[in-house]
Amino acid sequence: MAIDINADLGEGMDDGVLLPYVTSANVACGFHAGDPTTMDATVEQALGRGVRVGAHPGHADRENFGRVPVELPTDQLERMVLYQIGALDGFVRSRGARLAHVKPHGALCHQANEFPDYARAIAQAVRRFDASLILVGAPGSLLLEAGREAGLPVAGEGFADRRYRPDGTLVSRKEPGALLTNPEEAARQAVHMARDGFVVASDGSRIEVRPDTICLHGDTPGAAGIARRVREVLAAEGLAVAPLGRA
Repeated sequence: MAIDINADLGEGMDDGVLLPYVTSANVACGFHAGDPTTMDATVEQALGRGVRVGAHPGHADRENFGRVPVELPTDQLERMVLYQIGALDGFVRSRGARLAHVKPHGALCHQANEFPDYARAIAQAVRRFDASLILVGAPGSLLLEAGREAGLPVAGEGFADRRYRPDGTLVSRKEPGALLTNPEEAARQAVHMARDGFVVASDGSRIEVRPDTICLHGDTPGAAGIARRVREVLAAEGLAVAPLGRA
């Protein structure tokens, strides 16, 4: 069984340092980050390296990088997500490829994991656009449950560069130690998830995390070194890496 490695791209970071190490790219769709020029350039760069491209829709809140919850009626939320998927898909199709997946960004994703109506609205937006798109979210989350109910293929996601709480949620970025910036520590966490199905939580306990894809963030300090080491250690452990979904 292979594990996918994904990264959130088109958000103003140096995407080129991550692309050699990932198999899927979640491209910002112009709301929390990105614009038409950035979207097109990121898609071109990712496809040029054989990396699958997915949409990374978020709240229209650039000031907070889409990481602050925004309350929206569910019909507006559905249209907002559908709009962003369609925008990115245009750039992907123009370069002879197909969109592979959808992964909600930041607060939008967290709200979908907390509120069933948000989860259903996102899943419905994906289904309206293309029911073969893979919906990416936390394993066992409301978002993936809504995706399955909508008839979508789903993929559970783990994080190599984020620390987990004992309840399986991520430690807030506002708290010390939320990011794993040591490449060896991040690589160990990736291996434990991919091979063993667990991570070591902030209190030292082991919690079950069995992802289909592992995320690396471009804005984590030392992101390039982390990505390189994750791929090296996965290979050394005999763990195959391959993209999600269709070609």
